[in-house]
Amino acid sequence: MRYLPLSDNDRADMLARIGVDSIDELFADIPEAVRLEELTTLPRRKTEMQVERQLSAMANKNVSAGSLPFFVGAGAYKHHIPATVDHLIQRSEFLTSYTPYQPEITQGTLQALFEFQTQVANLTGMDVANASMYDGSTGTAEAVLMAHRVTRKKKAVLSGGLHPQYREVVEGVSAKLPGASVVALPADPMGTEDILAQIDDETSCVVVQSPSFYGQLIDLKPIAEKAHAHKALLIAVFTEVVSLGLLESPGAQGADIVVGEGQSIGNPLTFGGPYVGLFATRQKYIRNMPGRVCGETIDAEGKRGFVLTLSTREQHIRRDKATSNICTNSGLCSLAFTIHMTLLGGKGLARLARINHMSAVALADALGAIDGVEVLNSAFFNEFTIRTPKNAHEVIEALAAKGVLGGVPVCRLDKSGGDIDNLIVVASTEVNTDEDRAAYAQALKEVLA
Repeated sequence: MRYLPLSDNDRADMLARIGVDSIDELFADIPEAVRLEELTTLPRRKTEMQVERQLSAMANKNVSAGSLPFFVGAGAYKHHIPATVDHLIQRSEFLTSYTPYQPEITQGTLQALFEFQTQVANLTGMDVANASMYDGSTGTAEAVLMAHRVTRKKKAVLSGGLHPQYREVVEGVSAKLPGASVVALPADPMGTEDILAQIDDETSCVVVQSPSFYGQLIDLKPIAEKAHAHKALLIAVFTEVVSLGLLESPGAQGADIVVGEGQSIGNPLTFGGPYVGLFATRQKYIRNMPGRVCGETIDAEGKRGFVLTLSTREQHIRRDKATSNICTNSGLCSLAFTIHMTLLGGKGLARLARINHMSAVALADALGAIDGVEVLNSAFFNEFTIRTPKNAHEVIEALAAKGVLGGVPVCRLDKSGGDIDNLIVVASTEVNTDEDRAAYAQALKEVLA
């Protein structure tokens, strides 16, 4: 190519400066098994109509979540989203807006982010929240890094009820942090682990998800007390934000950092993203919090206004002293969250949460009555784990053949081993009807017969 600006000597100088011998060494972290040895073979040319037809045929192989009884959760949930949400986020002022560097021309975006932060702080029971993260998993890793900065220690204890993918992200980030260690407890479907025994004076933070990946509700108070006794922080994680409409907030239970996934409010499943990470903490830790914070102020005329108050990220003046290299927030997804939450209000969210819980209880009762099926959780919100007498993968595939998407096999996400091959995580939200639950129970009964 004629317009590449760098010469071979330029590239050699750059490689020498960063201490590697070749460009290939920059990709050493990518396993060789997943690297492409050559370019993927694609047709040299097709018309627009041909491409549309081919991609449509591929898309039609997917099963829409709304086309059959759907009980899949495990970190991403199907909820009803009012039409108002999509209508408002499609307005060009929001849809095409960029980072609000100039407050004098971005007051709408800044106010929306400020309202989002207020809602997240109220939901989590914390003092401050940032303008959102990419998603719950990366937010959890950022929370661990923040705890290390605050405590000046580098040992993280992860509950066995933490979402397996969240655990993997934390482990991946920690692997590149000199001196960092991660103690990940085994899978804990019933919430019986002794996590308190893992906390010592070397512990920086304890990461606990409630409701857990398996649906079990966890009492955070004794964990917070033990963590604080050893000058460690409690990081409370959630993947189902609707649960905060019914449960005691993590902040009220002693959490120091609260992080989770906000997809359930205002955001559809969309094949796994984009989603919106929620992140909140205590006021005293605000300068160690990643991301950015929008604040309220007054202008030269004394009128209420909004500005970026803190932006301790590498793209701004902090550079190498930044708290995070995450350079943005999930702006449109956080706006969808804010609009939906505003439409619900406090009473609406509480009612939605109760409906979700009742839906899951009804399904658990129906499935638990089937011979050979055991509901493992003693307390749950809208998600629970069942043990079946057959392999979970085979059961889920057989249910799908009968027109029911019955949940997520634990072993699909959790590769840590243990007695999990027959476990299925099942979610039931407000979109599931009595007929859906009856269809699931009947189909499972036939599969296990």
